[in-house]
Amino acid sequence: MHAVVARSRFVVVGVLSGALALAPGTAFADWPPSSGTQGNTKQTASADAGTLVSKVTYSGSVRSSGSTSAIQPVGDWTPPACWYEPRSVAEFEKYVETMYQETIDTPGQASYAKAAVGQFREVYKDGEYKDYNEDEADNGKWWVAVRNPDREDDPASWECDKQPFWVENNDDPGVDQAVTPEVLAEAAYNAIQLPDTKVTLAPEDTTKVNLPTWAWLDKAQFKEVAVTAALNVAGLNIQATTTAKPVSLRLEPGTEDAETYPASGECAINDDGSIGEPYAKGKADQTPPCGLKYLRSSGDGSFNLQATVTWEVTWAGTGGAGGDLPNGEFGNDQAVIVQEIQSVNR
Repeated sequence: MHAVVARSRFVVVGVLSGALALAPGTAFADWPPSSGTQGNTKQTASADAGTLVSKVTYSGSVRSSGSTSAIQPVGDWTPPACWYEPRSVAEFEKYVETMYQETIDTPGQASYAKAAVGQFREVYKDGEYKDYNEDEADNGKWWVAVRNPDREDDPASWECDKQPFWVENNDDPGVDQAVTPEVLAEAAYNAIQLPDTKVTLAPEDTTKVNLPTWAWLDKAQFKEVAVTAALNVAGLNIQATTTAKPVSLRLEPGTEDAETYPASGECAINDDGSIGEPYAKGKADQTPPCGLKYLRSSGDGSFNLQATVTWEVTWAGTGGAGGDLPNGEFGNDQAVIVQEIQSVNR
């Protein structure tokens, strides 16, 4: 199938499966969410929509696309893979007409694809609706399904399968995944850039059997990080800031023949925001507050030390909304060589 059809897949799939159930939103008194602004806006022909992609913008400590430093939620919860956003009449009309024309004009395009986009267009242009509801442009807006750009290949991103539907201003869209400050906060959770979890060790890289190895994190690097997700489209102006704070470090030595300090392997955050304590001369006979001790050598290889930081996540959004999100984890592996020497003077 040609690329243009793949880009319009959300619409075409819905049409071919007979999913043209277009239901108006149910009115609720508490919409827009958390006092976000959603009023009458003058519609213009200057819309820039060509495809149904999310218009959420992110700022702050935002990870790059494809980055592997995403925070991993603890438990079964996952950030949203899709949600619904509003579009003005002009934006929605441009999307449908562009998608229709590109599909029709593509050489060798399958006849069923052309028929499908034609049926879809007919509903909004000359069918159940007339000219994309242009006469009602100041009184409402279209709501459309969009995918989390970081999870476009996730099957869950297709769960928002309701066809575009009309909602009067200040009415609740009537779908569970309608964008709210909390949805934005959850999307921001998925966008947070975390620092690499490389633990500083003493001795560094190579340690000795039965020698306590001190471990700590650089408190200048491991501090709160935050991402703000904002949406200002078709009269809806809301945002949310999601903040992740490091609270503990878990050490897994990579072998059962080792001990951790503390015994649980969980090093809590200190009052000053640091985790662990840097080794200093004169501490050789002390037990590190955070660290480990290997009971056998790694031979010709090394042990794979896993260091995982737990992050406490909260959010605050438009109108004073806010709360907690599931804790997240992010970690790295690092090789540790353990030599068979019983005592060492430091």
